[in-house]
Amino acid sequence: MSEVPEAAAPLQGELPLALVYGQAVTELPLDLYIPPDALEVFLEAFEGPLDLLLYLIRKQNIDILDIPVAEITKQYMGYVELMKSVRLELAAEYLVMAAMLAEIKSRMLLPRSAEAEEEEDDPRAELIRRLQEYERFKAAAEDIDGLPRVGRELQVPRLDAPEARARKLLPQVSLEEVLLSMAEVLRRADMFESHQVTREALSTRERMSEVLERLRGGAFLPFVSLFSAEEGRLGVVVTFMAVLELVKESLVELVQNEPFAPIHVRARAE
Repeated sequence: MSEVPEAAAPLQGELPLALVYGQAVTELPLDLYIPPDALEVFLEAFEGPLDLLLYLIRKQNIDILDIPVAEITKQYMGYVELMKSVRLELAAEYLVMAAMLAEIKSRMLLPRSAEAEEEEDDPRAELIRRLQEYERFKAAAEDIDGLPRVGRELQVPRLDAPEARARKLLPQVSLEEVLLSMAEVLRRADMFESHQVTREALSTRERMSEVLERLRGGAFLPFVSLFSAEEGRLGVVVTFMAVLELVKESLVELVQNEPFAPIHVRARAE
């Protein structure tokens, strides 16, 4: 029996051109047909008709002050026809420029007398002025584009700042604010004032001891909580005098979180 030759294994570097229904295609079929509409032609993009004219002039090293209108018009119309043939959408300004070039060309081809040439301006003057102005702006735009940009040539480093703890400075408690707070307490005491035949005498020293007892432990107490409106004006005055004596003897201190905020009292640390 004769041996059947084995099929040659595909080379390791051979890659399929495409996958058709899961099957690898390594060779192009002989009857392959690609319709023309499937091809796309990418031409050099111009920003407008002036940009196209300037490109044609610079490509041929033509003096912008002495433009051969006939030759430039021929090349310009050739580019317009090329854009039409590849089905590119033409902007209206390209057609306006084509009409302007045709008008300049016709004016230059018409015979004119010497007197008419002296009186009339060069038909190319307006076009030359617009080209020079466009060239200046284009050069300025290229210079600006060449400048370093943040995010393109320059990278600004960013570093999160560490968390800082700011120490809040407490404002000083003025005597005027203490008097205003005292007046508010007196107005509340008037609401509970009662007429009594006899009243028990109050001692400033005893009230000082009571205030210190309440402030034991270094806790903050509202200034107004030290007063009892049921004691009337006498009790309010005695408590107020006791607090002033304690402040004078540096046994307690008055604090305030911000201007016009409620006043608090605490025992001064030894």
